[in-house]
Amino acid sequence: MTSPLPHSAHARSFDAVATEYAASRPSYPPELFELIESRVGHSLADTEILDIGAGTGIASQLLNQHGARVTAVEPSEPMACQLNIAHPGLPLVRADGDALPFGDHHFDLVTYAQSWHWTEPARSVPEALRVLRPGGTLALWWNTPDESKDWIRAQWERISAATPDHGLSDVPENAAAILGGLGLGIEPVRDEIRWTRSVPVDTHLDNLATLSLFSVLPPEDRTPLIDAEREAVCAEFPDGIVAEEYVVRLTSVRAPDA
Repeated sequence: MTSPLPHSAHARSFDAVATEYAASRPSYPPELFELIESRVGHSLADTEILDIGAGTGIASQLLNQHGARVTAVEPSEPMACQLNIAHPGLPLVRADGDALPFGDHHFDLVTYAQSWHWTEPARSVPEALRVLRPGGTLALWWNTPDESKDWIRAQWERISAATPDHGLSDVPENAAAILGGLGLGIEPVRDEIRWTRSVPVDTHLDNLATLSLFSVLPPEDRTPLIDAEREAVCAEFPDGIVAEEYVVRLTSVRAPDA
């Protein structure tokens, strides 16, 4: 395994792949938002939501389509640019979760879709609780490859052996324990949803290339790895359509009541 790089290098790597990220990253299944509503305790319609680490706006727009009033937060200029192109009417603030430029008790729901692992939990969680209204909800979720499937497990064994480790791969699985260990008196709840999307091989490979594990690599290192994955994936899916199987890992926690 190659030597780890600083987390900041991985986080900044999205700047160079923002366009590909917007085009190839997976969305989220409808069942996720039904589950979030069950954890929040009411419909998302007319809910005031702060979506932090919004990236290109995949989750922000889906929340908006459920009738919520969404404010997106994204620190990266290229990612924010892609969000503005795809969703020009969506309110966007350039910031990050460790220091939110919002007043206290303003939002009903704070969300992190595929992004909470880039924060410092000891800072981002108190910030989320601060901007939440009493009884509001913090929801963190990730699309994670379903490694119970043989071909996915084999793919990630190859990727892990060939790319720099950022030490964050266990965060989706351990988010509840991380939250509970902060000493804030909160009680996280974990949920999982399995789903599949079918995409052409090129889209699958473009999606892989946007992962920070790949995007931190120079082209001369990245290209051979993607080429090797093309060969392996085409052998697994000779019709050229890849069934990407995911586990959405959701961790949610309620802010204390007043």
